[in-house]
Amino acid sequence: MLVGTLGIRLILLIGRTIPLPAPSSLMSALKRVEINNDSEGNDGFELTFTLGKGKMGEYELLSSGLLDPDQRVIVGVLLGAVPEPLIDGVIYHHQIVPSEEPGKSTITVKGPDISAVLDLKEKNKKYENQTDSLIATRIILEYAQYGLVPRVTPTSDVPIMIDRIPRQQETDLAFLRRLADRNGFVFYIEPLTVGLSTAFWGPENRLGVPQPALTVGMGSAGNVTAFTPSHDALAPVGTEGSFVEPITKMSIPIPSLPSLRLPPLVQKETAPRRTKLMRDTASKNPFQATVAALAEGMRAKGAVKASGELDSFRYGNILRARRLVGVRGAGRSYDGFYKVKSVKHTIEPGVSYKQHFELEREGIGALLPSVMP
Repeated sequence: MLVGTLGIRLILLIGRTIPLPAPSSLMSALKRVEINNDSEGNDGFELTFTLGKGKMGEYELLSSGLLDPDQRVIVGVLLGAVPEPLIDGVIYHHQIVPSEEPGKSTITVKGPDISAVLDLKEKNKKYENQTDSLIATRIILEYAQYGLVPRVTPTSDVPIMIDRIPRQQETDLAFLRRLADRNGFVFYIEPLTVGLSTAFWGPENRLGVPQPALTVGMGSAGNVTAFTPSHDALAPVGTEGSFVEPITKMSIPIPSLPSLRLPPLVQKETAPRRTKLMRDTASKNPFQATVAALAEGMRAKGAVKASGELDSFRYGNILRARRLVGVRGAGRSYDGFYKVKSVKHTIEPGVSYKQHFELEREGIGALLPSVMP
């Protein structure tokens, strides 16, 4: 199905376990698509269809079973010859808006991304003598039928049974996030291609080729219809804490530690003005206390944020959350590279395709004199 007039095509696959191309009856009823990709939470989708009643008085889309709960949905767009998946999710909610005017009744189906299947059942398990990374890999591999491919960063802390045994008392998704959190890592699932997704468990990724630049205020060369930066000096948070040396029983302060956010993105990082006391490090060994302090620093928010909206046809690409993107034309303080915090895709087939974005970084001043176009 065409999006607008420049040849971007919408892809919709739906099915119980293995999604298949949606039938023409479903595609012709599709009215609006919203996809949320957010680095801080679950991704989600919302699809709105027009409804019509059959001879028996029932809504035909409902009776078809295509939009039933637990149906897997893959939404993407086709730019040229390469399909770009936006989300692989599961339907868990629908809402009907009836109308007395023919052809105006609608149904909206919603759902989270495929990570929701990891969040359905709480478990009580223990993992003896295993690193957090090994535990994460084992859990992700249990969901291979959903096309999940683990991408796990190794950790080195091996808990000995007489000292500590990692225990799970929550769903797999909550446990994976807790393990990631205490290592200063993140966990998310991102579509790699149609039907295949990467389950990423590791530190925030700032490597790789940045996405095509967002161009602000350059007339016909621009691709951003709105760009609003802001600087919150109270967003960064520093840490203070200590641990007890096991032999002398002396309390030793945790030293100030550099950020693990590499590579840096700015010339002038905003220093933390607030301090958080690490109250649970006293009982940890030096390595665990240091990792806890680093993890707390990694969770701190970036001081500089920017939001705006893309002209998708001028941009000619999909802006991806959790990756880097360059900005140019916003002035020396706000030009340069940012991490894409979230992207909301709004598609009205045959009418428009908008991408609303939120960016984040640690301070002001571009680190490099230019960004990749």
